[in-house]
Amino acid sequence: MPLYKLADFDPNYRETFGGDDIQGLPLYTQGGTKIGTVIDTLVDADGRFRYLVIDSEVDVTSKRILLPIGLSHIDYNGRRVTVDGLSREQVMQLPEYRDNMAVDYDYEEQVRRTYRPLGTNINYDRDSYTYQQDADLYNLNEQKHQTIKLYEERLIANKNRVKTGEVAVGKHIETETAQVSIPIERERIVIERVTPTAGETVVNPSELQFQEGEVARIEIYEETPEIHKEAFVREEVRVKKVVDRDTVEAQETIRREELDIKTEGDLPIDETGANRTDTI
Repeated sequence: MPLYKLADFDPNYRETFGGDDIQGLPLYTQGGTKIGTVIDTLVDADGRFRYLVIDSEVDVTSKRILLPIGLSHIDYNGRRVTVDGLSREQVMQLPEYRDNMAVDYDYEEQVRRTYRPLGTNINYDRDSYTYQQDADLYNLNEQKHQTIKLYEERLIANKNRVKTGEVAVGKHIETETAQVSIPIERERIVIERVTPTAGETVVNPSELQFQEGEVARIEIYEETPEIHKEAFVREEVRVKKVVDRDTVEAQETIRREELDIKTEGDLPIDETGANRTDTI
């Protein structure tokens, strides 16, 4: 991605930034040691700041180097720029920057390797590389662009299935003595001797035949009870469960953060939800 000097990209950049100009601001370490001066700024084709051009002053050596914008803290009120962790050894290892040179991928990779943490051995593809792959170096970290997160609490309702009891349905055997009545019949012989109703009748002896062995046979029967047991389905018991539905209401105090804006003087404030771009 080609890089441009700020003045070439936007000749009226001072008006764009409300009169603020980073060029000419001294560069200090976090310990307060001055190590150079900002003399220019390089932006990409979208106008995003990528490097500060620094005229470094380490020992007695003067050398122009590039500082990734993400490592700088710009204080316009204090008229200074502070850098995170720039050492003398890094300044000596950085390739020198010249105004008439073309900053290509190979040159930028030399700069990035110097600023990356020790032990970082990553090989990027020059055709697919983006500055977000080195977000620590290029994401703008500046006091004028801060993000405040507002939090709120919410009630989250969940349900847990808890066993509250158990119903066991079985059967057992009970015994009792049962009685049943069955009418039965028995036959018996009744022998009756009766006197003839016509009185004594004279029988001619010549017509009478006396004989022995005459027998009358009558069969006698009786009923005997026959009792046995049979099993029948007396009753069916059906076991099932149903679901009763109810709504349980809970009440809890929740908190939410709201933004408080306090200003001194009549200052115009544009409070919108739009995302800001990486500008200084």
